[in-house]
Amino acid sequence: MPRSALLNVMVQAATKVGRSLARDFGEVENLQVSVKGPGDFVSSADHRADEIAIEALKRARPGYGFLTEESGELPGSDKTHRWIIDPLDGTTNFLHGVPLFAVSIALERDGELVAGVVYNPVLDELYTAERGTGAFLNGRRLRVSARRDPVAMMLSTGSPTRQDGAIRRFADEATGIAETSASLRVTGSAALDLAWVAAGRLDGYWQYGLSPWDVAAGMVLVGEAGGIVTDAVGRKDIVRRGDIAAGSTAAHRQILTTLKAADALA
Repeated sequence: MPRSALLNVMVQAATKVGRSLARDFGEVENLQVSVKGPGDFVSSADHRADEIAIEALKRARPGYGFLTEESGELPGSDKTHRWIIDPLDGTTNFLHGVPLFAVSIALERDGELVAGVVYNPVLDELYTAERGTGAFLNGRRLRVSARRDPVAMMLSTGSPTRQDGAIRRFADEATGIAETSASLRVTGSAALDLAWVAAGRLDGYWQYGLSPWDVAAGMVLVGEAGGIVTDAVGRKDIVRRGDIAAGSTAAHRQILTTLKAADALA
């Protein structure tokens, strides 16, 4: 299906950022063996990717505002449109030379998410979606998983840090999910988790402590692939609460049921 002019702008920005990250990723692998380590280098790569994304999108749509992980809120003259960007989602993976990271770009219009692009430059996988037109991976239409039996489902989540104070809850919920599904994965990239839910690779995904740039593009992908996206208690309050549950109808229901049962035991 031909892309709209708007989606082409987003794809061009994402692939340009991706080329920069791919070059830097090769250097990170070399830095793994150095005494200093790759931490400072990755921080620079992250900021460079943010600058590339902002420059490319600003050139194409000069009045649009921005919300990015690195630069924060950058208002534009057009108050109805805002880009929501994570130039490097999966920074810890990138830092350790694990090729599961992505560029995530979403567009918000009048407070509603209308388009999303997630690009993994190492695998050269480009996920695109625009409201009302479907979700695609390298031009191939996507649908969420059709699996209905929980014991056949592969689900994913993100692990909390020590600072989150949520490790016990994570352990209880992960145990509940693992006991009722085929397997549980932690990929380290919220954007890719949601893209993989849209592609049917994962049946569902949940996580806490997220920011809008972590999930905005992926939310569009899952919705356009026929999936359901809510917060972790089933409401459309994802951005304010910072938690998410996404998947096929069956997987989403299974996640909410298991999380509720686990939380009741806490």
